[in-house]
Amino acid sequence: MNKRKPEWLRVKLQGAEKSHRVKEMLDRLSLHTVCQEANCPNLIECFGRKTATFMILGSVCTRNCTFCNVTKGHTQAVDPQEPTHVAEAVKELGLKHAVITSVTRDDLPDGGAGHFAKVIEKLRDTEVIVEVLIPDFQGDPQALATVLQTKPHILNHNIETVPRLYPTVRPKASYARSLELLKNSKEMDAGIYTKSGIMVGLGEQEAEVLAVLHDLRAVDCDLLTIGQYLAPSAKHHEVIEYIHPDQFKKYKEAAYQMGFKYVASDPLVRSSYHAADVQHIIE
Repeated sequence: MNKRKPEWLRVKLQGAEKSHRVKEMLDRLSLHTVCQEANCPNLIECFGRKTATFMILGSVCTRNCTFCNVTKGHTQAVDPQEPTHVAEAVKELGLKHAVITSVTRDDLPDGGAGHFAKVIEKLRDTEVIVEVLIPDFQGDPQALATVLQTKPHILNHNIETVPRLYPTVRPKASYARSLELLKNSKEMDAGIYTKSGIMVGLGEQEAEVLAVLHDLRAVDCDLLTIGQYLAPSAKHHEVIEYIHPDQFKKYKEAAYQMGFKYVASDPLVRSSYHAADVQHIIE
């Protein structure tokens, strides 16, 4: 059953002209963004601010998560020029904080970790803060080590939802494996900032969300995002509930009490929305 979006989820369109210029640049450099592929509600705002979350390793994912709008199916060949093109885009946009994510590539021996490393190495020639939003690499610690050895500033891996909903929301993923990845990140590099995010409105209960936040703090996760799930189409997991902004404030207060260093909790928050707001913590 379709639910009418409440007032607080209506996005104001702004920055359309700058957005067009960003899209032209992405096309010229043959780059993808998660903003476009995931049909993010903040795309025009972020493009208008000349920011984008670059999605490497193609635009086709090997997983079948029911919340995600990224294309599933036959994957594409890895573009060896992509690391150079990402660095060019970061310089052209004048970014101070770059977020690099990817589709999940279970078809690659290292899950794409080596390609992540090449992108990070190219960005080390700039003064940009590098945040990587990585898949779980099927729990391969060597793949994680490959990424961490190139010294990104922030290692982001989204927990996405509560454990009870994994079978229907993330059927090929593992809640325990995602927590283990965040735990291993800190053990491999004590100086790394770790980050995770969760969607709400999928049918979870408040107590389940708070339990996830406790689990994240138990593995020393530093940064957190909480946002409203919005179904990309009628074929995706339905929105069970539109969570009121007051509840997001409640989650934010609880998270800070648990010890998170930075929390973004609002209906329109996405994993990399206003990612540069953590700059004062990183520097």
